[in-house]
Amino acid sequence: QVQLVESGGGLVQAGGSLRLSCAASGRTDGSAAMGWFRQAPGKEREFVATIAWTGDSTYYADSVKGRFTISRDYAKNKVYLQMNSLKPEDTAAYYCASSPRYGLNIRSWEYDYWGQGTQVTVSP
Repeated sequence: QVQLVESGGGLVQAGGSLRLSCAASGRTDGSAAMGWFRQAPGKEREFVATIAWTGDSTYYADSVKGRFTISRDYAKNKVYLQMNSLKPEDTAAYYCASSPRYGLNIRSWEYDYWGQGTQVTVSP
């Protein structure tokens, strides 16, 4: 079992920044990659970013490339999502997820543990 707890969401104006954190605990030795997804009201959950647990490879959705950065702190068992130049369309609940699969996992079914989510609201 892996427990994931997100934090750092909130209300921000367009153009602003937020940093989301995901604290992982439990059997994290089974995690090969971590990812961030988001879900806006009335929409399907969508991939945002992923990072290999070793931290040596990352991949982003086109909609956030160049604005968001995923990173990890191996010593603290944490994964971060730095979000800059936020837009109203970034408004969503953001979820951290753990995958046992090596590689760049962009589909939700590739992840087996999920956090409870943290809300990000970007005002115009």
